[in-house]
Amino acid sequence: MYSFSFERLHVWQEARRLAVSVYRLTALFPSEEKFGMVSQLRRAVLSVASNIAEGTARVSKKEQANFYQIAYSSLAEVLNQLIISVDLGFIPQNDLSNYRNEINALSLGINKLRASALSASGKQEHVDTASVVLSGKQPE
Repeated sequence: MYSFSFERLHVWQEARRLAVSVYRLTALFPSEEKFGMVSQLRRAVLSVASNIAEGTARVSKKEQANFYQIAYSSLAEVLNQLIISVDLGFIPQNDLSNYRNEINALSLGINKLRASALSASGKQEHVDTASVVLSGKQPE
């Protein structure tokens, strides 16, 4: 069976696993959040994997990098919503810690993918301050 190039990307596979995990998690949220936090979190987490996939289908390296940036931004949105979910009592802090570790690893992978596309397009890479926030590490 034929597989598309994005299906072979480790970073897409991680994003896919995160999406499935968040879907299962949000199934446990209060029913009144079906059109609020549940919908928002699910859309954001799907956007991560979807934009990675769409980026691989672009011919231009600049366009690829743009889609990887959108995936990264959606990942930051997922983290934000998970933090707020803890604040609202929908998930325990230890679940957030586990998700934060997954999100950190995924964010680093997306950043590498984006940097690779940018270097292939001849663009200079700039320091992404959001990666410092997600990873907790200072740029080199």
